[in-house]
Amino acid sequence: MSNEIAVKVDHVSKCFEIPQERRNTIREKVIGFRKKTIYERYNALDDVSLEIRKGEFFGIIGRNGSGKSTLLKIIAGIYSSDSGTVRVNGQVSPFLELGVGFNPELSGKDNIFLNGTILGLTFKEIEKKYPKILEFSELERFIHLKVKNYSSGMQVRLAFSVAIHANKEILLMDEVLAVGDSNFQSKCLTEFINFKHQRKTIILVTHDMATAQKYCDRLMLLRNGKEVLTGSSREVASEYIIQNMSDEEQRIVKKTQPIEGMQASVGSVSIDPLLVQNEPDKKAAVIEKIEFLDENGSPKSVFGIGDNLVIRVRFTKFNNKIDRLNFGVSIYSIEDYYIFGINTILDKVDTSKITRNGFCDICYRNINLGTNRYYVRAGIYEDEVEKLIDYVEQSPDYFQVQAMDFNTGMVHLNYEWIKP
Repeated sequence: MSNEIAVKVDHVSKCFEIPQERRNTIREKVIGFRKKTIYERYNALDDVSLEIRKGEFFGIIGRNGSGKSTLLKIIAGIYSSDSGTVRVNGQVSPFLELGVGFNPELSGKDNIFLNGTILGLTFKEIEKKYPKILEFSELERFIHLKVKNYSSGMQVRLAFSVAIHANKEILLMDEVLAVGDSNFQSKCLTEFINFKHQRKTIILVTHDMATAQKYCDRLMLLRNGKEVLTGSSREVASEYIIQNMSDEEQRIVKKTQPIEGMQASVGSVSIDPLLVQNEPDKKAAVIEKIEFLDENGSPKSVFGIGDNLVIRVRFTKFNNKIDRLNFGVSIYSIEDYYIFGINTILDKVDTSKITRNGFCDICYRNINLGTNRYYVRAGIYEDEVEKLIDYVEQSPDYFQVQAMDFNTGMVHLNYEWIKP
């Protein structure tokens, strides 16, 4: 294996046997003593291969049960593969499950030393790093409390703090941002940036597409244990979203099919990667067009610093049973940097009138974006962001922001030089 490769997974497969009945009580075990337990074979991973370069931020995405965590545990050496090989070039610091390696009867401080030892640190090394671990975890007041009394957020703080201070070349992170408040998540993301600068290899399992696209150099999409696609974060994340939409549509169609004597087949879903419009009769609504307007409602594509920008999302509604549609809009630079995103669910906007109008307007006042070209991603949802109805990966048109000076950057801040 090349010295530039941190992790190489070569045709790895892993199968589990799932019992078809539970025998938890003594009575159940006695009654079923002579009865043979029937197992179902579940292929968690099926012939998966990948190479991760040193210093790369690599993401693994997929629906629940697709094999993401199993793959991470095989790389960490927790599971052994049924076939194939895994080669790791460097020391690994795994953060795979909340509280793994913690003793709930010990204090937070004792568990720092216990967990650090499991990760290969000596007692002196842990002693030296202890103040920084404690500071990062923000658990000074609770460090002498037994871990069994910690909340899930407190446990993840402690575990993550120990993992990142273990000084290993390769970090394995499984849904590290799923638990914890927004401030701690921000600290974690800042650490990710520091790791990238230090040329550490990070393998992240996540369902958060915004995080995946912002931080990951590449992504792998798993589905039913098989590799679907490995490539740029934008390409793979888009495929994941499109697959989720297709799954949801098929679920809805299946749910509404007559049960007795009738079987309807679900047709193939045709999806335009730029503008998703597939089988309108099976969708609640379809995004037809995204427009850029000035504050008077006139079409406009070039804006100056301080102008008001209106983004209009035109749509057609097909399902009258859904009273209210929700909208999400995100702005990206031409280089695919995520600038800003909003949605009506988080902002608690009553969209009942919007649903009847056939278009949704968002006014961005006094825009202070840097000189550049920008595109928009838009989505229509039900009452939860997980229930995606339609999605536009990239608006066909761009809008441009032009400043009157030669300053550069992603934003244009209002400043002045203070004279002595």
